[in-house]
Amino acid sequence: MRKYVIMGVQGSGKGTQAKLLADGLDLVHISVGDLFRWHIQSHTKLGAQVRRIVNEGRLVDDDLVEDAVQVRLADHDWNFGFIIDGFPRNSRQAEFFLESYDIDGVINLDLPDSEVKRRVLARRYCEQCGLDYNLIASRPASPDVCDVCGGRLVARDDDTPEALDVRIRAYREDTAPVLRIFDRKEYVATIDATESIDTVQAAIRTRFGLPPMPT
Repeated sequence: MRKYVIMGVQGSGKGTQAKLLADGLDLVHISVGDLFRWHIQSHTKLGAQVRRIVNEGRLVDDDLVEDAVQVRLADHDWNFGFIIDGFPRNSRQAEFFLESYDIDGVINLDLPDSEVKRRVLARRYCEQCGLDYNLIASRPASPDVCDVCGGRLVARDDDTPEALDVRIRAYREDTAPVLRIFDRKEYVATIDATESIDTVQAAIRTRFGLPPMPT
């Protein structure tokens, strides 16, 4: 059984890299962002709280994050292990997480702020089917129109320069002590996230001695 934490500022490719690793190793990918989107789409009480916070350009409260993650991990559907992104976000959560689970390693995707802004502000999603696009790497055939269903492509409510500056600053401030805690107790591999998707995935697997991606 393998258990990993993947960390990185928005736009660093956490979700993409976690999914590649999960698919290749039969791990369960647990994304805090996906958990919250499910709650929002399901119109739960937690989802309403998250929507309000996100629309204000703030980070979701730590207690809400912790509760959602604990409930998700309690499902115990991760027979071969998991890779989690978006948690832990602060020192208290990191200490709790290390006491509760034997982590095999922490993947830290490193991306400069200028590249974060370039990538995140180019993100779009389809209002109708939810398909994600990035105007840098995956432009639709017709501007602002989904290739699959013809729905309208829009930016997320919190993908604005002002809201992004708040999130980047908060992430940098919160992440430093978390990484220090992990570095004392677990193996932290810092990976250059400016490289291509395949190059970053290969670097992760090499650093942790994992099987290479199939050719």
